[in-house]
Amino acid sequence: MADKFDIVVVGSGPGGYVAAVRAAQVGLKTAIVEREDRLGGRCLREACIPAKAMLRAADVLAEAQDGEQMGVIAEGIRFDIAAAGKRRDRVIKTLTSGVAGLMKKNEVEVFHGQGSLTDGRNVAVDGRELETDKVLLATGSVPLPIPGTEFGERVLDTAAMWAMNEQPATLAVVGAGASGAEIASGFGRYGTEVLLLEMLDQVLPAEDAEIAKLVQRELKKQNITVATGTRVDEVKPSGKGVELVYGGDRTTVDYLCIAAGRTPDIEGLGLDKAGVKVGEDRLVEVDDHMRTSAEGVYAIGDMVHGPALAHKSMDEGVIAAEDAAGRPVHPLSYDDIPGATFCHPQVGSFGLTEAQAKERGHDVVVGNFPYGGVGAPLVYGDRTGMVKIVGDRRYGELLGAHIVGARATDLISELVVAKQVEAGYEEVARTIHAHPTFSEAVMEAARATSGWAIHI
Repeated sequence: MADKFDIVVVGSGPGGYVAAVRAAQVGLKTAIVEREDRLGGRCLREACIPAKAMLRAADVLAEAQDGEQMGVIAEGIRFDIAAAGKRRDRVIKTLTSGVAGLMKKNEVEVFHGQGSLTDGRNVAVDGRELETDKVLLATGSVPLPIPGTEFGERVLDTAAMWAMNEQPATLAVVGAGASGAEIASGFGRYGTEVLLLEMLDQVLPAEDAEIAKLVQRELKKQNITVATGTRVDEVKPSGKGVELVYGGDRTTVDYLCIAAGRTPDIEGLGLDKAGVKVGEDRLVEVDDHMRTSAEGVYAIGDMVHGPALAHKSMDEGVIAAEDAAGRPVHPLSYDDIPGATFCHPQVGSFGLTEAQAKERGHDVVVGNFPYGGVGAPLVYGDRTGMVKIVGDRRYGELLGAHIVGARATDLISELVVAKQVEAGYEEVARTIHAHPTFSEAVMEAARATSGWAIHI
């Protein structure tokens, strides 16, 4: 006899577990399926969380090394990656246990095993059938090697890189997007000599060009050699290292990390059997309620269009769960999803870049403000950075915002909220911000966009 549920969620990453909690909150009898032994998905176990835990170690190391300017004198500072790894593992255990606690609190039944759709649009889990009215697919994505390579031995994906408990002397990173820049910035500050390779013409290719330029300048101060506009032509791993040929140069490094792309994890889900349409890019096709082409089947996260971000997946999970319960939903504005990159310096952004705004025909006005123009960054010793606001002159509208510097990933949220409540840059400019705080740079950038910045 099959188990009967109102909705079954396949995948327990950020989107999946949030969807399960929300489904239970709105009255649906809910189950969640996870093939690994711990809940939380790749984000908690392998990607977002371990990466940020190890990047925090790099931050603390850099602060200790620079402490003399604050009057904090320390001798014999060294980095122990194995000790940092133990803390990383404790963080992962705490958060995955927390997800399990959320399932128990919300009476979500958990099934461990490989989940797949049946031709009746139920969910099979290792031979056991879960009967359900709705299915929500949230299985995420898997890393892609570059052509001519495969993962293993000394050719690693980002998850394997952040799981390392030994520090390589030399490292090459292919791909200078958010994940690659974070790997390079973390290991570079540990003391590893890093070669960061990007096929496109700037690091962080999705970011505004001015922001990317500042990031590249700072990365070069962290034991990182940056090569943009450069292809990797040959990779030869051996037991002792990896030989690379790139842009006419040849080098050998201890490890190669490939951070150049991911693809939806859809193998074995039985999508064809259930009638779920998949595009040529392997993304599952969905509408703005996250419904697939198959009645009663939803898909979210890295499996569908839009940026591959955990917080985007979480909101999509809420939308799908509420729609499954027959509630009105609020579809996402994909332009307004903030991006967050935790290299040093951090980058937070949303909306249109200056170039994109011009391409779309807006009457573009830009306000730039350097971190060093307000007091808090000087007080805290983090003056490197800027806030850039892209607006429409005619309507005073916020089209996008781009922040590079300390706390950028937190500061960006204010401007996202402003956009969502239809406030313009002048409203942000005239909102009182506490002094002395980093957020004053956001206020001043808004003032600069209106043409009346005070501290510049």
